[in-house]
Amino acid sequence: MAYRSSWMTDDIASFSEQFRRYLQTELAPHAMRWREEKMVDRSAWRGLGDMGALLCSVPEEYGGMGLSFAWDAAVMQELETWLPEMATGVSVHSVITAHYINAYGTHEQKLKWLPKMAKGEWVGAIAMTEPGAGSDLQGVRTTARRDGDHYVINGAKTFITNGQLADIIVCVVKTDPAKGSKGISLVVIETEGAEGFRRGRNLDKIGLNASDTSELFFDELRVPVANLLGDGEGQGFVQLMQQLPQERLGLSIQAIAAIERSVAITTEYVKERKAFGKSLLDFQNTAFKLAERKTEATIGRVFIDHCIERLIAGDLDTVTASMAKHWVTDKQSQTADECLQLHGGYGYMQEYEISRRYIDARIQRIYGGTNEIMKLVISRSL
Repeated sequence: MAYRSSWMTDDIASFSEQFRRYLQTELAPHAMRWREEKMVDRSAWRGLGDMGALLCSVPEEYGGMGLSFAWDAAVMQELETWLPEMATGVSVHSVITAHYINAYGTHEQKLKWLPKMAKGEWVGAIAMTEPGAGSDLQGVRTTARRDGDHYVINGAKTFITNGQLADIIVCVVKTDPAKGSKGISLVVIETEGAEGFRRGRNLDKIGLNASDTSELFFDELRVPVANLLGDGEGQGFVQLMQQLPQERLGLSIQAIAAIERSVAITTEYVKERKAFGKSLLDFQNTAFKLAERKTEATIGRVFIDHCIERLIAGDLDTVTASMAKHWVTDKQSQTADECLQLHGGYGYMQEYEISRRYIDARIQRIYGGTNEIMKLVISRSL
């Protein structure tokens, strides 16, 4: 019997099938162009909004679907399987940025920002990483100085997913540099017409080529104090820590879907490809390699489903999420490598999907907290 995720209801399965058809027929034909242009069309974002695929677990009052995280998980799986070019950007937009606003924003802030994000009219981003601060978020140097009813923001961010398109950015700043982690706050920036805000290069990455990733610069950027998330300054670090389990689970969902897709396309390839008068699958090495990867994919799937259940129940802890992120993204890279090898020389050609999955997989072990940081988090629980 085919395995079915415990959180996969008939309603979610029906939506997933409809969403899959939409991705395959309407958006996937543009994927290679997006990779070349290093950016997804805005019309694609609006299309996802029309499908109800953005902000699934945000309350209807604020433009979302008012559903559980299981629907977000279904969206991420379908995107990673059929349109990986949009998976990371949508995860940052729907699973991360929107949920900071939903969790810590006021009623007025949520009414102002979330409906536009749900419709795909606005693209969201979160700006954490800086040229001198990656996994160590306490080291951020971007400042927000209070000046009357405004913050004056100065600094720079880098590696920001959706940075070129972003209309709304949750920015990690130091409102009191002398207080260390207790001086960190989250301030929302609306980019249209913002004087002192500048987008830098759309960075030239080795993978995820359709996902725009940018440098951002703030030079005396004035943002209303009303755009602070939370009921006071200095809450940013705690807010970041509270949201990390969901962020890391989102990356893990992408990873397990990528593993399953890599195994599926490679199995299809080795059944058709002939060598020495028989299919590649008839060779024991090929069969054993895929048997190992199929087993690991199943183990990973069951664990990720467990994590999704825990998040829906409200008790997914940081350690478990870190285990998921570290193990499954490691397996994603290993699986892509093994599957590319089974494609032989064709696997090195970018016209073959496995080659793109191989290069796209590499970043998964870095962003969202490096896998070394994940192991550090896990080790502290021993």
